[in-house]
Amino acid sequence: MPTDCISYQTSGYFSKLMQDYLDQKSELKPLYNHFPTLENFEKQIAEKQSNFDSANRITLVDTLKKQYANIEISDSTKQHIELLALENTFTITTGHQLNLFSGPLYFLYKIISTINLTKELKSKYPSYNFVPIYWMATEDHDFEEINYFNFRGKKFRWNTESTGPVGRLSTKGLEEFFEIYSKELGSSTNANTLKKLFEDSYLKHDNLADATRFLANSLFASYGLVIIDADDADLKRAFVPFAKEELENQTSYKAVQETIKKLDEYSVQVNPREINLFYIEDKLRERIIFENDKYYVNHTKISFSKEQIFNELENHPEKFSPNVIMRPLYQEIILPNLCYIGGGGEIAYWLELKAFFDAVNITFPMLLVRNSVLLATEKQTKKADNLDLSWKDLFSKPENLVNSVTHKLSPFPIDLTTQKEALENQFKYLFELAEQTDKSFSGAVKAQEVKQKKGLENLEKRLLKAQKRKLQDQLQRITDLQCELFPNQSLQERQANFSEFYLEKGEQLVPLLLQKLKPLEMNFNIITI
Repeated sequence: MPTDCISYQTSGYFSKLMQDYLDQKSELKPLYNHFPTLENFEKQIAEKQSNFDSANRITLVDTLKKQYANIEISDSTKQHIELLALENTFTITTGHQLNLFSGPLYFLYKIISTINLTKELKSKYPSYNFVPIYWMATEDHDFEEINYFNFRGKKFRWNTESTGPVGRLSTKGLEEFFEIYSKELGSSTNANTLKKLFEDSYLKHDNLADATRFLANSLFASYGLVIIDADDADLKRAFVPFAKEELENQTSYKAVQETIKKLDEYSVQVNPREINLFYIEDKLRERIIFENDKYYVNHTKISFSKEQIFNELENHPEKFSPNVIMRPLYQEIILPNLCYIGGGGEIAYWLELKAFFDAVNITFPMLLVRNSVLLATEKQTKKADNLDLSWKDLFSKPENLVNSVTHKLSPFPIDLTTQKEALENQFKYLFELAEQTDKSFSGAVKAQEVKQKKGLENLEKRLLKAQKRKLQDQLQRITDLQCELFPNQSLQERQANFSEFYLEKGEQLVPLLLQKLKPLEMNFNIITI
């Protein structure tokens, strides 16, 4: 079994911004609060404790109890909800879209990273309580991103219309989808468990938020996960002063724009609007725009004066929805949160936000890149062994892998470096000779050097190509293995759905991942299942 360790920075799948963040490059330090180490949580706890409005705890607990009223929950989750009322209780939060049947595998890894970090923190700081939170992105509206999942290389798509917040979307019509998907699952014990999980989640709940809560609770309730739907009027009352600030002064736009200037060498993840709020109803989610002293709801006839929109905000806070720039602030206002766990893209946009948090005097959370995982079967691991491949080899780009293996397996050197060096020495002599005659001879020598170097390079390419043909069978086995582990030349965790692996491991899958994942180690986890 290959035993080499792949760091996020060397995996080839993380942006330069994420690599530099993980390397704690000095130029990025103004963009975050404390880097996520076990020791640094002590400072974060002290800062959050002094800056968090404890009155929000009561609203939080009451809201969660209402949201869990019609769902069976574990004693562990029940206890965690009650603990949130105490001033020595803090949260670790991850967020995720309401992808159909959880979407890609990394849904599991986000939540498991969150659960495992709370365990580590409780061990290190026993006088505090730590609660794992899954923040459902119920107010998103990009249905095309969440209405499908991939199973064994096939895309299963839910064809319906959605115009408002996805959490409020009716699950009506998923019966037909389920019929098609259930046939693909087969009739094994694990397949029947998955069918029941899908039915109970999506066919017995009226909207996508309730369905997703049931699914996540079924998978993780025994570990004390607390699931929150922030599309709630009571929770949003705490957000009202900050929404007013946004409507009146556009503070987020100004602060984030200044930060973006400092990120000019990186690809910026999100750009702020002048007002980073939406107006929402059951079938509406549109941007709020300020023009000619009035507030307009984009693509509608709805408009407000300043006084009217402030009254609307006070009376109906549930109609105001934060976008990607404001949502993190809303989260940190209503949760006693210490750390946000997300993928590389999420952490990249959080790094744009610290100046904004400072401007409105809210403690900026620690930012932790979630665990990344490659699941390999014993058969695949054995194949890698037999083919003398390391995990580093398998993580490399397909062309680089094939070239590297061809060089390694060839009984003679394929590169003509020695010949190129000999050629350079020959032409060095000819250039010295050319200096003693006219310029036309120097030009002829240069032209001949270029021609002969090009000739050697072409011979080198043809030699590599010839060896690839000779080693075709072995190279094909290597390519096939890499394609199995990296579908569509992408990370498995971004492509496959958990059900594909649940069929093999069943109820052992989640406990195995919980046992293996270490959220603060920041290495790619390769797990044989």
